[in-house]
Amino acid sequence: MTNNPAPRFHHAGKSTQDLLDAQRVLKVIGLKKGDTFLDAGSGSGYLSVAASEIVGSEGRVYAVDVDKPSIDALKREIDERGIQNLTAIVTDITAKTPLASESIDICLMANALHGFVENNEVEGVLKEISRVLKPGATLAVVEFKKLENIPGPPFPVKLSPEQVTAIIAPYRYRQKEVTEVGAYHYAVTFVKE
Repeated sequence: MTNNPAPRFHHAGKSTQDLLDAQRVLKVIGLKKGDTFLDAGSGSGYLSVAASEIVGSEGRVYAVDVDKPSIDALKREIDERGIQNLTAIVTDITAKTPLASESIDICLMANALHGFVENNEVEGVLKEISRVLKPGATLAVVEFKKLENIPGPPFPVKLSPEQVTAIIAPYRYRQKEVTEVGAYHYAVTFVKE
């Protein structure tokens, strides 16, 4: 008799680039010149590329994802465009990453939290994000609105802003605001206490 693990929620692999305006999201979460930014679960990295332009030469961007093909594609784009302030890393954000403790000003988790919830990985990911965020830093969570008949994960997997806050707050984060960032998305910003 074999012991098969429970099936894991798997991201569909589709980029939300056509559904989510990177500049709008990064403005809403308060990214600015000189910041050190973490794109947790970066996928194709289109948000990371946009962030690299905002933070400029004084800032730094880290794109991390467990999906090697996505990170490999992002590394090619970094090389082709000659981006100097963006590092793409294949790593599991639910475990310890190579990032330094208290080194990040803003962490963005876009369209990823629902997958961590489904796979019972919330504790691991939030402990690691808390480790790398500076005190008083921003954690921003972007998710699909919890509505039927719109793009995104199945309706039961989608999270409302209230659910996001209930998940994040126990890890010593204070909710700052909830903002609509597109036709299908909202952002919840938190401050690390």
